[in-house]
Amino acid sequence: MTPASSAARYFDAIAAALGGLDIFLRDDRSPLYRHDLVARVVSEYVVRLENSFACWKNRLGFTKSFRIQRAESGYPVFQTVLELENDRRTAQKRLAAIPEPDTLRAEMADFILRNKAFPHALQASMAERLYLEEVGTGLIFSPFVLPRTIRLSVNPNTMRPVYVTHWGAFDGVANLPMIYMGTIEDSSDRMVSTIVGADGKVRDGLGIDFPVDGLLNPDLAHGFDAFAEKNSAYSLSPATIAGNLDKDFATLHPKQLRRIVLGPFYSAGVTEHNATVSGILEKVRRAENAWLLTWTVQEVYSKGVIPGRKGLWSKEPDREELFIDTADFEAARMGVSAYERHALIPHEAYQLLYASGEAKGIFAGYKVHIVSNGKVISDV
Repeated sequence: MTPASSAARYFDAIAAALGGLDIFLRDDRSPLYRHDLVARVVSEYVVRLENSFACWKNRLGFTKSFRIQRAESGYPVFQTVLELENDRRTAQKRLAAIPEPDTLRAEMADFILRNKAFPHALQASMAERLYLEEVGTGLIFSPFVLPRTIRLSVNPNTMRPVYVTHWGAFDGVANLPMIYMGTIEDSSDRMVSTIVGADGKVRDGLGIDFPVDGLLNPDLAHGFDAFAEKNSAYSLSPATIAGNLDKDFATLHPKQLRRIVLGPFYSAGVTEHNATVSGILEKVRRAENAWLLTWTVQEVYSKGVIPGRKGLWSKEPDREELFIDTADFEAARMGVSAYERHALIPHEAYQLLYASGEAKGIFAGYKVHIVSNGKVISDV
């Protein structure tokens, strides 16, 4: 397989996989749809991934540099993610130096007429312009996607505001895109008096239009952005991240933290991280069906509050008592209260895996979802 055909196969496969994941997220029978807020948040990041891959595909029109991590995640290497982010920031400046599309088309036609040859250089300029126009919109999966608050409520037991906030990170070591969702209680006096009414509910007339960029508390928003960027590595367990948040912010109390790890991704003829899966996917007749996408949902939540100490000379705030399911070895290893592993695969590929007798072993511990005729069948 030539590099060009291998790249085309990879881009077709990842586009089909992300399209299938989008169908799954919007299906009212899917497990994530039952948590509609989770499904909506994940859908936003799937769109970012789709846009990123569309940009990378267009980038091949003027550069031959594109590498993926074949033996691990199946995603582009982190350097490629950094380059995309840099191009996003410099897109407008670079676009100013490239002629408008109509001018380029006229120059290409003139070149063909005068030279009886194809204008490769002009074609590359056109491809670069289209790429920069797309990446310049900004809606890509950056190395770090800033937090946004999407929901506000009041904890009736504590009479404190509770925020649901999400952010994203593309891990530079594991080469995996990740989505974080935090349910965070705020005991700041200012926010309690501003948000909580006498009836114990969110005050009317606050005029908050969700989503809100950053944490809803303006005094802590910048600090929370910095915290999230520093504490979003794949190597950190959700319990560690929630614990760090609890320690770093005296008035922020993590009640729940979810992490959705999108990957690994398997593509026939391209990725090499599972010989059994790769060998069977190679036999799939239609290349656009020769893939497998997995993801993991991890969750840690607070099971109670450890009261702080208050004295004349020192004061320690309350701390969250995070629950780790030590009865489950994998949950304890991950540092989570609970987790789920999911796998999405086209019907044709699943049939081959099932016929080979390998499906049970490959999908042990996974909830399997099969893409078939524009629909997703779960619980197979």
